[in-house]
Order: sequence, then C-alpha cells, then structure tokens
Amino acid sequence: MNGQNEIGLADNIMDMKKASDKAFSIKDSGRRPLILVSNDDGFRARGVHQLTRLLSEFADVVAVCPEGPQSGKSMAITVSDPLRLTRVTDYEADEPATEWYHVNGTPTDCVKMAMHTILRGRRPDLVCTGINHGSNAAINVVYSGTMGAAFEGCAFGIPSCGFSLCDHSADADFRPMMPYIRKVVEVMLSHGLPEGVCLNMNAPVGEVKGLRLTRSCRGHWSDEYKEYLDPAGHPFYMLSGEFINDEAEDADCDYSWLAKGYASLVPVILDPTAEKSALPDAYLEF
Repeated sequence: MNGQNEIGLADNIMDMKKASDKAFSIKDSGRRPLILVSNDDGFRARGVHQLTRLLSEFADVVAVCPEGPQSGKSMAITVSDPLRLTRVTDYEADEPATEWYHVNGTPTDCVKMAMHTILRGRRPDLVCTGINHGSNAAINVVYSGTMGAAFEGCAFGIPSCGFSLCDHSADADFRPMMPYIRKVVEVMLSHGLPEGVCLNMNAPVGEVKGLRLTRSCRGHWSDEYKEYLDPAGHPFYMLSGEFINDEAEDADCDYSWLAKGYASLVPVILDPTAEKSALPDAYLEF
C-alpha cells in the first residue's frame, strides 16, 4: 500500500486524516455551509437523493437537477431552446434542509441557472454532483454530465466534486461509499481546492476497502455503436462498446484501484491547455 496514495497522507491537495478528525472550519464561523447539488441522471434518481440526505445533515442544500436523464452531456449548454425552472416541493417535506428544483436542460444549465436565478447572490461553499449511477473513471470524466456540472462549479471558483458509483442499477446501493463522500466533503469545506481544480470520486460496487488519491486511467472505448434495422428496414445505431484499459492492471490509476475494491479520488483541471513542450519542435515556429 503506497502511502503517497493514501488520502490521509496526501500533502499536495488535502490532509484527510486531520480534516476528518475535526469539525468543519466553516462551522466555527457560526453558520451552516451552503452546498449546491446537481446530477445528470435527473431529479428523480436515487443517487442524488442519497447525496442530498447526507449533505443536509450538516449543510443547507439547494438541489437543481435536470428533469430527465442527461448522461453524456459533459459541459453542454442549451443555446436556442427556452429553459424552464420548476420548484419540487414534494421532496422538501422529507428533506427540510434542501430546496429542490428541476430544469429542462443539461447539468451545466442547472448549475448556471442556480447561480444566476435561484441563489441570487448567495454563494455556495461547495458544488457536489451525483451520485452518478455508473462509473465516471478514466476517459469517462470528459463525457460525463455529472462531471460537467462539477467543472461548471469549478469555473465559478467554487470547490467542486463529482461522485459516482460503478453501478447503473436504478436501485443501486450507495451505502458503502457514503462515509467516504462525507470525508471528502469535510476536507473540501475545511481546506477548499486550488483554483481551477475539482475532484472526481468513483466507488466500486459493494464493500469499499478505502479511498485512494490517484490519477485517471488511460483507456478507450471499442465497438461503440451497434447497427439495428427498424421495421421499414432502415439501419439505426445505438451506443454500445467496451472500455479497454490501456495500462497495466497494477497501475496507480482510478480504474485499477476500483478493480481492487477501493474508491478513487482524482484531481482534475478545468484548463485543458497542454504544455508547448509536448509538441514536436516544428510547431514551436508558430
């Protein structure tokens, strides 16, 4: 077990052990934190309600989610269609510390609508997205609507994290990962995050052996679309495919830690700019 990967010993991003052993620093200021929540599975999904129930134990929560599934939307925004915002009071009776809304748009639309229309000057202490039904490890981080919403929170300068479970089931059991979500949130509230950095946490199905600070695995999808015929004999295509891990099984990356039964925590950056030195010398003439 590599101590550099232990969340409790990570010294560049956070010190989990110290933070989890003390009360939130924001509580010392005499107020409850304000946390903005969104997801990409829609406001009815089990995962987001598990997240808001946990967070509302110690924070005021505003949940703004798509009205239906928006998986794979990344940071897409709605440009030409009107957006409609709806208050969902049915859930608030069971979660009195949470305001619930849904938007007929993408996860990123939801964060933007929350910041510009709902909160109106109230600045969240955190943006937490998920809990996603399905993995957002490895290259999935760039496709994910859950992570798109977290990136949008990061763009507003708010410490943000996306949470995902490697289980697509509607009735997935999120309980094993909940203590680790709480631990990550405690650290974020106590220490924040560097500018332009947000977090991507994924958990395996079943027992979670621990939490590892690591990096995204290099991989790709193969055979992504299958062809079918409609009743008229015309072909159509449905997303399919299999994730191919391009790294060794024991590599220090999220996909490998998940396969071993650990949750993974990956710091990801909003600015996608690569170093000029990564290019062949011929490009340096420009």
